[in-house]
Amino acid sequence: MSYRARHAIPDLGVGVGFRVPHYEQVLDERPPMDWFEVISENFMVAGGRPLDNLARLGEAYRVVPHGVSLAIGSVEPLDAGYLSRLRELVDRLDPPWVSDHLCWGRAAGLHLHDLLPLPYTPEAVELVVERVKRVQGTLERPFALENVSSYMTYRASSMTEWEFVSEVAERADCGLLLDCNNVYVSARNHGVDAERYIDAVPADRVVQMHLAGHTDKGTYVLDTHSDHVCDEVWSLYRRAIARCGPVATLVEWDDEIPAWEVLAAEADRARRMRAEVLAGESA
Repeated sequence: MSYRARHAIPDLGVGVGFRVPHYEQVLDERPPMDWFEVISENFMVAGGRPLDNLARLGEAYRVVPHGVSLAIGSVEPLDAGYLSRLRELVDRLDPPWVSDHLCWGRAAGLHLHDLLPLPYTPEAVELVVERVKRVQGTLERPFALENVSSYMTYRASSMTEWEFVSEVAERADCGLLLDCNNVYVSARNHGVDAERYIDAVPADRVVQMHLAGHTDKGTYVLDTHSDHVCDEVWSLYRRAIARCGPVATLVEWDDEIPAWEVLAAEADRARRMRAEVLAGESA
């Protein structure tokens, strides 16, 4: 039985991130949208307006938390206080899964506030697998790891990124959040085959996908989430949906955030594309 079937992972359709410029319009007007993703850390608080806004959002939409500070690949001990607050948020939302990034970001007692790539080695696999099991045991929910965009590689790496991601997911028995834009960004930056990446990850473990825009600097690409999804990323998304089937999709737009109508139109494009691919498969 597949990972999604074992954990009854639902297909939520196509959603967007809940961001401050759209709070008032979304909460007051409740425009059509399949679901919303929230940044976990923004709502891991004891009370106040953030939780009031979250409660209002949850009255109208399905909400899934996505973290940026877990640092699952760091060698420092997992932050027990962080996990406790995350568990409180998860209990409040009762989401079908929880996600964070396959990266590191803590060292020598410092939080670097970045999603730094890991060396793709058996030792790193062992470290991450053990930590993912602890996180899942604490949260008691399906947990998914997102592939990150990267701008550097390690001489110590002994496997490809997709081999590393796949082995971590299989051995930790966790889900994957497949970010098609991050695949494209890293593939461009390191000269690897993005389509091969999409084809290699375990399709049954993909519980969610991300789409986003980036900034193309010519000799390298920055994952800025500041623009429309480019044609090449749309193509990777079609390929991913054809492999993985009906998987919840989220459009990220976190910098130079446009009017709600522009963001909603981008989600509509993903919704139409997803439906076309799935209809073609069933024909």
